[in-house]
Amino acid sequence: MKNLYFYKMPIGIIGIAEKNNSITNIYFGDYHIEDAIIKETPILDKAALELKEYFGGKRRAFDLSFEVLGTEFMQKVWYSLCDIPYAETRSYKDIAISVGNPNASRAVGRANNCNPIAIIIPCHRVIGSNNTLMGYGGGIEIKQYLLDLEKAYKNK
Repeated sequence: MKNLYFYKMPIGIIGIAEKNNSITNIYFGDYHIEDAIIKETPILDKAALELKEYFGGKRRAFDLSFEVLGTEFMQKVWYSLCDIPYAETRSYKDIAISVGNPNASRAVGRANNCNPIAIIIPCHRVIGSNNTLMGYGGGIEIKQYLLDLEKAYKNK
């Protein structure tokens, strides 16, 4: 059973879930998750604090233990996303190349779409090869907000 708690952030309510002291999910919005109990824990408080620091321009990388469940390919993609520097972007093709499968841009897009820990695993930093914003679980507006936020704080 996961612990889940909701926090107010500049982009709205975010649910953060953890199991065994590892972050497992970030949810956009305030809704009940069947396999979770609403309970604030020290790791959830730490995650919320780090997210608030991120939104305030005081944090560029997260220092949190997380556990993501997915296929081996998905996990390769998600860990590759963690290597994208703050305030920079990569294309789906760039990520496909980084995981050793240059023809897997669409599969990278699917893995990105299934990222259970958005923001902490920065899938918002992945854009189309023509520099266009592609889908985002929280909505394109939030993706744009996150990219603009990082750009604003990049040199501060």
